[in-house]
Amino acid sequence: MIVWGGYDGASYLDTGGRYNPATDVWDGTTITNAPSAREEHTAVWTGTEMIVWGGYYYDGINDYWYNTGGRYDPATDSWAATTTTNAPAGREYHTAVWAGGTVTRMIVWGGYYYDGADYYLDTGGRYNPATDVWDGTTTTNAPSARCIHTTVWAGGTVARMIVWGGYYWDGFNEYYYDTGGRYDPATDSWAATTTTDAPIGREYHTAVWDSDKMIIWGGYCYDISGHWLDTGGRYWP
Repeated sequence: MIVWGGYDGASYLDTGGRYNPATDVWDGTTITNAPSAREEHTAVWTGTEMIVWGGYYYDGINDYWYNTGGRYDPATDSWAATTTTNAPAGREYHTAVWAGGTVTRMIVWGGYYYDGADYYLDTGGRYNPATDVWDGTTTTNAPSARCIHTTVWAGGTVARMIVWGGYYWDGFNEYYYDTGGRYDPATDSWAATTTTDAPIGREYHTAVWDSDKMIIWGGYCYDISGHWLDTGGRYWP
């Protein structure tokens, strides 16, 4: 297990660790060439590397939303930067998945940043670590802009990233979504997920792929008093 980055209440971190459950032993991760310290970033495992991307940093005066990242090889304890050429805009509260099989890309989508106003995103990108190249994700038929949603990679014959749930504030009203989308990275296309029998909209929930369906559970929505949820749903794409 590899952990990296975050915030400890006083400082943003560029450190991490590699944990071996067989021996119950920790080893550190080098900071040489590591991405700059941050929180609210994402990380995926490719099979050989951990890819870190995005996130937030505040230096006491200015806020930063990063479009930078790094590829960490635990076998050699080494980092290599991810290019910013054609990378999506910097953000936090986004999601990332590793699309395996024939696609072999990291896909990031959604999220939030602030630039004098709140910006919720319906954009993303596909990153190829073999070539260090980014391609965008189309916004045609994409889910509406949001953050604090979930995504899973539905492998096998489905071969889609499934986005669901999340949060949006328009400056007056808050929205907790029960909507989502299925993204095909091979064709760069979206199709909506049905809302029929969908769980109530939410943020801060979890989602996993169990070989033929996505299961979501828990989370939070606000309707005057606020509700922490013990409900969920199973979605067959």
